[in-house]
Amino acid sequence: MGDAPEPLRFVQDLVNTLDVESGADGLEAFVGEGVEVERVRAFRELLRLICMAHGGMNMTSELIEIFEGELATAPLVLALRPDGEAELVPAPGLPPTELLFAQVAAAVAASGKDWLRLKACADESCRWLYYDRSPAGLGRWCSMAVCGSRAKMRAYRARGNVSAVPPAEYAE
Repeated sequence: MGDAPEPLRFVQDLVNTLDVESGADGLEAFVGEGVEVERVRAFRELLRLICMAHGGMNMTSELIEIFEGELATAPLVLALRPDGEAELVPAPGLPPTELLFAQVAAAVAASGKDWLRLKACADESCRWLYYDRSPAGLGRWCSMAVCGSRAKMRAYRARGNVSAVPPAEYAE
């Protein structure tokens, strides 16, 4: 688990500008001047929902339509690199918000099926984006040591295996 490979790291960094647990939001510092912050904030949460779907949540047709609609405002063009390779890049002259959306679209297009390994942590208090490096691609938490452990402890307690009252020798 951890950091996504390029070019998906840009998408991961964008979504992770919000720390769900603490509420700290670094979006404005990430995007800079001239960007429609509220529109990008909504787009960021749309990306988080899509990455939750990569982890097993249902991907609705409505979610796909909204995502495609936002990306439709951000055209890409084919560019040839000096080494002869071709890549999709944002069209020249885009306003800042559309440029950011085009950067996301270019990253998704360039990543192929790796895009499906960019997931949101299954822990509702976290939802951090991580890149699932597990062999089968079935990871659920950004960190097994933190979020995975919390989830397993909650499940253990829910099964009734742990009493809410400490044993008498530990009570004050």
